[in-house]
Amino acid sequence: MANHASADKRARQNAKRRLHNRYYVKTTRNAIKALRNTTDKSAAVALLPKIYAMVDKLAKKNIIHKNKAANLKSGMAVYVNKLA
Repeated sequence: MANHASADKRARQNAKRRLHNRYYVKTTRNAIKALRNTTDKSAAVALLPKIYAMVDKLAKKNIIHKNKAANLKSGMAVYVNKLA
């Protein structure tokens, strides 16, 4: 229980931001899974820039670490390049 009005407000803000961040992380994770389940190279190449943008936005807003974003992007690029 918060002892000050400012602490109470801070708790409300944190809860709202946590929900907001979880939504965008989950959406990005589902997009990455969709890409990894794709076996068609042309579809994967079309999806790649959109998913890159999603990951970059998460890293820019410090929702995920910039190194994690780089690792995700690298892994997706390797997967798409290996598709026949």
